[in-house]
Amino acid sequence: MTSPVATPFTPQTLGPQRIVCLTEETTEWLYLLGQEARIVGISGYTVRPRRARDEKPKVSAFLSAKVDKILALQPDCVFGFSDLQADIAAQLVRAGVQVTVFNQRSVDQILAMLYQVAAMVGCADEGLCRIHALQAGLDAIRAQAAAREAAGKRRPRVFFEEWDEPHISAIRWVSELVGIAGGDDCFPELATQAMGKDRIIASGDEIVRRNPDIIIGSWCGKKFRAENVAARPGWQDVAAVRTGQLFEIKSADILQPGPAALTDGVAQLAAIVQRWSEQHG
Repeated sequence: MTSPVATPFTPQTLGPQRIVCLTEETTEWLYLLGQEARIVGISGYTVRPRRARDEKPKVSAFLSAKVDKILALQPDCVFGFSDLQADIAAQLVRAGVQVTVFNQRSVDQILAMLYQVAAMVGCADEGLCRIHALQAGLDAIRAQAAAREAAGKRRPRVFFEEWDEPHISAIRWVSELVGIAGGDDCFPELATQAMGKDRIIASGDEIVRRNPDIIIGSWCGKKFRAENVAARPGWQDVAAVRTGQLFEIKSADILQPGPAALTDGVAQLAAIVQRWSEQHG
């Protein structure tokens, strides 16, 4: 009896073939790598790339998931993000599914996550090339900010508000991107706190006291209302309010710890800071 011929292993065939992404950043990255055919399920919050919503079943929110629906897709790997998805991950692990939960909180950790995902699907070289391009883009923005400082321009104080009631300040990668763009986070001491509850600013008076030059809102999918911010009691003398420097960056562009934040998100931050510098610096 003749033995069947073994299929030769390749980096592509050794990696997972049926992937469920519980958050948007791994979905976007796999599409950028040309590996979208591996994705069999995505988060309902996914908007990048837009076509993923039409092409892939939506099987999760952020804190909850349709575990039965995920299991029916027969994934050989599920990608998740952070301790907030630990309960979902535990249910899937108990059901025999391989789960990889990343917990990237800084720019460097985002880049490391991107490389790990690329390597898992046999695209380490392409992933590294794309990561180098992301780093080059960040370096260019950093250089522009340094040139403004060398020309005597002041760095603006930036309050990034991740949620409005209660006030939650910027998570670590956003705080770092504010710095790369040429601004100074008003609450750098809170940025290292991974959980939103640990970045709550107890009183709006403290924000007023730190007197941000720029206020940027990204309210986790809720529409930012600049007029409501400007009308907060006692905020009329805040520099950002007096000069009309209140802006929104969509959550999908900046609060996704993946490619979006390192491209569109930081580009929007840089444009806001540059305009302020031209007008007020």
